[in-house]
Amino acid sequence: MTVLQVTFWIEAALWLLTLGATIFAFIHAIRQRPDAFTAVDKQTKQLWLAVLGVSLFLLIIPLLAGGVGGLTLLTFIAIIATGIYLADVRPKVDEVQRGPRW
Repeated sequence: MTVLQVTFWIEAALWLLTLGATIFAFIHAIRQRPDAFTAVDKQTKQLWLAVLGVSLFLLIIPLLAGGVGGLTLLTFIAIIATGIYLADVRPKVDEVQRGPRW
């Protein structure tokens, strides 16, 4: 294997991981109550669905252009949006709906 082949497979794996995380975050946001988002001061459900939907679209653009998913600027934008949702919004929304875990 050449260095370019290794790089390609690493980028493809990271892209696939990001796609899976974004799909998970989008489905999670769909299943939550709208009032849970505003209860924890994390914007609205509609806004998060739009952000995550755009993130999914940004990840799919390279495939629509005939290439294989790789790490582009659009991918990094999607990674940041998905990361914010999964690290900040999701735990708080889950907590407000379930209550404290102690």
